[in-house]
Amino acid sequence: MSLVINKGFRDLLHIGNQSRPKIFDLAITIPDVLYDDVVEVTERVVLSSDRCQIKKQCKTAIGTTGEKVEIWEEIDKEKLTADLQKILDRGIMSLAVVLMHSYTFADHEKEIGTLAKEMGFSHVSLSSEVMPMVKIVPRGFTACADAYLTPCIKKYVHGFSSGFKGGLKNARVLFMQSDGGLTPVQSFYGSRAILSGPAGGVVGYAMTTYHKESDKPVIGFDMGGTSTDVSRYAGQFEHVFETTTAGITIQAPQLDINTVAAGGGSQLYFRSGMFVVGPESAGAHPGPVCYKKGGPLAVTDANLCLGRLLPEHFPHIFGKTEDQPLDKEATLKAFDNATKEINEYMRIEGSAANKQALTREEVAMGFISVANEAMCRPIRALTEAKGFDTSRHVLACFGGAGGQHACSIARSLGMTSVFIHRYSGILSAYGMALADVVHEAQEPCASIYTSENFQTIDSRIKELSTECQAELEKQGFSTSQIELQPFLHLRYDRTDCALMCSTENFPATQGSSKYGDFLQAFLARYSQEFGFSIPGRPIIVDDIRVRGIGKSCIEIEQKLPKSQLSSPPVNSMTKCYFDEGYLETKVYLLEKLQAEDKIQGPSIIIDQNSTILVEPNCEAIITENGDIKIKIGRGEIEKIGSDLDPIQLSIFSHRFMSIAEQMGRTLQRTAISTNIKERLDFSCALFGPDGGLVSNAPHIPVHLGAMQETVQCQLRTLGDDMHDGDVILSNHPQSGGSHLPDLTVITPVFYKKSKRPVFFVASRGHHADIGGITPGSMPAHSHYLWQEGAVFKSFKLVKAGVFQEEEVTAALNAPGVYPGSSGTRNLHDNLSDLRAQVAASQKGIHLVCGLIDEYGLDVVQAYMAHIQHNAEIAVRDMLKYLAHERNKSYGSDICQLKAVDHMDDGTRICLTVDINEQDVRQNQYMFSLVLS
Repeated sequence: MSLVINKGFRDLLHIGNQSRPKIFDLAITIPDVLYDDVVEVTERVVLSSDRCQIKKQCKTAIGTTGEKVEIWEEIDKEKLTADLQKILDRGIMSLAVVLMHSYTFADHEKEIGTLAKEMGFSHVSLSSEVMPMVKIVPRGFTACADAYLTPCIKKYVHGFSSGFKGGLKNARVLFMQSDGGLTPVQSFYGSRAILSGPAGGVVGYAMTTYHKESDKPVIGFDMGGTSTDVSRYAGQFEHVFETTTAGITIQAPQLDINTVAAGGGSQLYFRSGMFVVGPESAGAHPGPVCYKKGGPLAVTDANLCLGRLLPEHFPHIFGKTEDQPLDKEATLKAFDNATKEINEYMRIEGSAANKQALTREEVAMGFISVANEAMCRPIRALTEAKGFDTSRHVLACFGGAGGQHACSIARSLGMTSVFIHRYSGILSAYGMALADVVHEAQEPCASIYTSENFQTIDSRIKELSTECQAELEKQGFSTSQIELQPFLHLRYDRTDCALMCSTENFPATQGSSKYGDFLQAFLARYSQEFGFSIPGRPIIVDDIRVRGIGKSCIEIEQKLPKSQLSSPPVNSMTKCYFDEGYLETKVYLLEKLQAEDKIQGPSIIIDQNSTILVEPNCEAIITENGDIKIKIGRGEIEKIGSDLDPIQLSIFSHRFMSIAEQMGRTLQRTAISTNIKERLDFSCALFGPDGGLVSNAPHIPVHLGAMQETVQCQLRTLGDDMHDGDVILSNHPQSGGSHLPDLTVITPVFYKKSKRPVFFVASRGHHADIGGITPGSMPAHSHYLWQEGAVFKSFKLVKAGVFQEEEVTAALNAPGVYPGSSGTRNLHDNLSDLRAQVAASQKGIHLVCGLIDEYGLDVVQAYMAHIQHNAEIAVRDMLKYLAHERNKSYGSDICQLKAVDHMDDGTRICLTVDINEQDVRQNQYMFSLVLS
């Protein structure tokens, strides 16, 4: 395919938005673009602005948003035709057309589209039609994805149809879209097909669980072979309108589905003293060890080793000849080798001197526990990031591997109920049969949400509703089957965070749109997600959208007869390994069970497509539809000691990391500035009682490298002058600061009236301005610290729980006393963001104290120290590996690493590291730093 874009913008999509999702990678890999060639079109349209000092005599027009545009340059059709012909001559038949401001003025894109089709291009995607939203970069990516995928989809559909008599000419063929709705084959486009498979699963559990088996909101847990998808449903599908897949940003409605690289095929490693699960996957080929194709140990092997998978209930499709059973013996042998390696490591490290060696089953159970904790993290993120309590949900579990982990994950998250549909192994396919047909109409808008604009907004909603109604009626739906849902895409002025708001539960009032009170809907959702509102700031309508739904009204549930037996029929007995050791476990066949059958754990329920584990202290009940509802019991909590346990080390690593991540989400939610809320220029971390870094979320590396010094500086400076309820603010370079606008908020935590802090939480955020001689507080020509803005060394931002607003305001304005300098230019945002940083600290404190309540202070502090020690081991192992590889390649005992950089004045910085493999074992390295 080829991209058609404004002259001078040929590299726009290659540059993208400069986001770095893997910011800790040493080399940031730029994703490949989808197009093969670029055609630059001579054309320019700009938004008219009274502030613009460039005055041109040109035509003007009013865009669909009501904005005035100036047409500075018309399309040079002669040159464009010649350029497009060159593309055609290369055999490229698909085009994506992306022009500046086409979201509001689409005439030029339509002209190019018409010309291209007349010349013989088989497919043309216009960004103004694919997704008419502001922001040319994501709109351009979306048009490219559509032009790239749609021809492939059309080819597939043609091949699919040709296999039927008459080519399905008079048949109604529907395809699932990423937004959870079905659409006719002729309206199925590439940009809306990205997540169509997982979307079926969301529809499946939403239609079969919510308000049928429970009134609680539902968390969808779809665990497959390579990854796990989690989502949430509380009466309405939760959509996102800008997502990034494989580095390509797509602007299209998609169900909000979070994916973690942990599934049945996730590989198992023991690395530098820690149990590691994934993200690498064994895949379907070669698959896990038990597939008999030479694959690595994976989560499936761990379940097989523990007796939770029964080979006799699997088809004989494994091995190179694909006619062999699962190979449990190979799995057990592989775990024997892993167990030997782990025990040998622990013996050498001296950490297991007073402990018995781990058994094969304990190792397998350890990997399962670590995998479960890894899958809990995105569920916490999905709920708590939006202000919901994770424990007040039902876990709807599906996917081939999900049933084996459902009870453990629900227990870890504090949930009391698990729901597993009878077709859980194929629920994504089943959900497609239940889905409604959807037609959406959307157009951009640039109005302020005020009563003066209600008439215009209402008329646009009515017109879009009429379009959706007509389209669905054309497909055979009656008026009674059609539901129309209006939405407004709203945001506060001068922010970039827009929310798509419906008026469900917000009926129209005298002072609102006739389609509902969108203002109250926006304020309620904004407060729910971000924890505050911004009174007095105008609210902008970015887009108007109507979702037309043709109700399928399909009822395909079959009622089961009630059980007449005192206990359900047991198919066989087996032994499964749990925390208590091997336990006698009953095996049931789902097809033999009837409504109201109760099954006590431990037990296994076998279905044709999945295996469901009911753990001890849990009870499964068969519903009248043949589904499985599991009540989760608490059971006895295993007592964890303070001595190093490699399994618990991995679990605590996940728990500490999750705390730092949730601090970050709280900061993002409650901050008000663009820098923190939208650019994500902040970092959060957890520190031990000595101020040493324990865990951090993958935020900004330069922050995290210096925050430990900042925390330890406060320990040295304040000593005993730190009290419960104090929060410290610092940005001074002598206190571990980076540059002055990076303000670090540190909270010492006293647990149950302890005399000294038991741990610290801290966050560092970039404030847009803190005063100084230039806006932005980063002058390149400063000579004194005050020229960069306000300075804090060990400032008590909060004393005894009281926010020191007057004192911090005075400090932020202090640079204004110097000639040519100013105090902060945005005090309101400074104070709001500082409060947000305090709130993030409180979130971290709450979570760590919960961890202490669960495990005990001595255990949590011990594992803080264990993780710090493990970080040293990991670095030592990396250096050892480098030395070994250099020795193997060059026959040299010394591995020498060099790096050279230069300061602004040209000063050369040269770092040399000499590593001797033998010395690494004694923790001896040679570093030299030279300035020249």
